Amino acid sequence: MNRLQAIRPFGQRLWLDNLSRELIASGELARLLTEDGIAGVTSNPAIFHKAISSDARYREQLAALKTDASLTAEQRYETLVIADIQAACDLTQAQYQASNGADGYVSLEVSPALAHDEAGTVAAAHRLWAAIDRANAMIKIPATAAGIRAFQTLTAAGINVNITLLFSLQQVEAVWDAHIAGLNARHAAGLPLAQGKAVASFFLSRVDSLLDSRLPPAQQGKAAIAMAKMAYQRYLARYHGSEFAALRAAGARPQYLLWASTGTKNAAYSDVMYVAGLIGDETVNTVPDATLALFRDHGEAAATLTQDIAGADATLAAARAAGIDFAAIGEQLQQDGLALFDKAFTELLQLTA
Repeated sequence: MNRLQAIRPFGQRLWLDNLSRELIASGELARLLTEDGIAGVTSNPAIFHKAISSDARYREQLAALKTDASLTAEQRYETLVIADIQAACDLTQAQYQASNGADGYVSLEVSPALAHDEAGTVAAAHRLWAAIDRANAMIKIPATAAGIRAFQTLTAAGINVNITLLFSLQQVEAVWDAHIAGLNARHAAGLPLAQGKAVASFFLSRVDSLLDSRLPPAQQGKAAIAMAKMAYQRYLARYHGSEFAALRAAGARPQYLLWASTGTKNAAYSDVMYVAGLIGDETVNTVPDATLALFRDHGEAAATLTQDIAGADATLAAARAAGIDFAAIGEQLQQDGLALFDKAFTELLQLTA
């Protein structure tokens, strides 16, 4: 068992934060699934911009699509990437089936232009879900106010959702409120609950990058992991407590926390800190290729997510005492993240125009 595989017995699954035709056609994705125990794939506009701009495997199909003047740049983009999502779903299908729907998901994001458009997000999610036509696909939407309302509707409709750009405990709680409300609506309508799957993508390294300059040296590099640990404590209370008991008995799945932005940005810190420090049951960590390679080389698997909860609480208390408003920071980081994805998507559509 390699170091990545050693994480699996602790109940956490690793997903790859990357996708391209080269990754699929070369057999590298299949190898990651088989040898390293990777159990899913996430994508975003920046990932697909890099893939389409650098991978020659897209060129012939894109050239053909550009001869059809009836297609918009976004329609050409979707045609290209839906094929990739379908291929990745087919590769992860065996894990999906073997795990009874717990593993094997592949995420595709709706247009960032819909971030504040509830109805548009719901419509796009339904359209992409139907176009991909794979039970282990997952539609990715941002956790804006409109996105959270859309998430509740999509949960009630039985569509798998990765709700992303979460940076605060308040945002996570709002997402869980929507998830449970959507499941209750579905249950009240007499619809099956077991088929739906959702994850809540909580971003890590960006939190520390923003806060470190505002914290004393002893507290730097600790806030994101502390927040994640406290979020997990809230997850345990909500999804293993009385609030979710009836839904669980009816077959509903909890909404796992997914650790995102897990590549270390500060060279002074451990290069695997956002993987090694947050290993725990019923969680996902979506990891870029470079960080996967680093953990494969020297990472150590242990049940760290539930260690030193008092210390995590004290870290956040010290940050608040230093004037950090975590709710405000969460909103700022989410807006920054939306702007980055919007920029990447605009540049992506320039490739397909």
